[in-house]
Amino acid sequence: MSVIGPGRPATARPREDALKSVGSTLDVLDCFLTDDELGVSEIARALGVAKSSAHRMLSTLLSRGFVEQNPVSGRYRLGLHIYELGQLSISRSRLRQAALPIMEDLRQRTGQTIHLGVADGPDVVHLERLQSRDGLTLLGTQPRRFPTHCSATGKVLAAFDPAVAEARRRAAFPPITPNSVKSEAEWDATLAKVRRAGVAVNRDEVANGAMSVAAPIFDSTGRARAALSIVGRTEVMERSEQQLTRLVVEAARRVGKLVPWHA
Repeated sequence: MSVIGPGRPATARPREDALKSVGSTLDVLDCFLTDDELGVSEIARALGVAKSSAHRMLSTLLSRGFVEQNPVSGRYRLGLHIYELGQLSISRSRLRQAALPIMEDLRQRTGQTIHLGVADGPDVVHLERLQSRDGLTLLGTQPRRFPTHCSATGKVLAAFDPAVAEARRRAAFPPITPNSVKSEAEWDATLAKVRRAGVAVNRDEVANGAMSVAAPIFDSTGRARAALSIVGRTEVMERSEQQLTRLVVEAARRVGKLVPWHA
């Protein structure tokens, strides 16, 4: 094998370049976390690359169905293949499979929307959302990813997992509503309160008029791996907060016992 310099394989640089190219292409997909459609120039600016590089990466993603192009505007949006892979990932989740019947039972018993969430860095991602009729109006097309400091599921995961709490500290505390946590001191006080109560409550912090109560789902080692939450209108939830808290805590315990965590 030919080498470049002492002991350095000639193929090392091409491999490194290929890995960097893959990473950059995946960065393009992340640009769509906050925007439905984007143009080449917008993606190039967001990634700090030349327009030609952005166009090349988009062309690769387009050819594989990961993005599609609006035939009228020429702008790009996520493609159906992303949806297909996402649905496969969710449907094959053992956590979701174990939680789904319990979530359905909880929705029937409370008449409210039920969320199953897991932490992803400084955010919480809802793997499943079973909406009530009222929830369709209340939440509408709300995303499934929220900053942990603005979500009951996020708060309860951070309270029982220091890594999640620290990830949010590093990302700071941009508020969604005036009621959201806004500082590190408020964050620490909130998590201490959640640990004492064993549950987290969110009042008008994601959307005005929306309240949620969440309980952690622990694995067999006592680590909080996910959370269940009940979401509804603030005035309705407050009237039966104690009962809803009891129901979500019991449901989270049932899910934790059913999930084959080490399978």
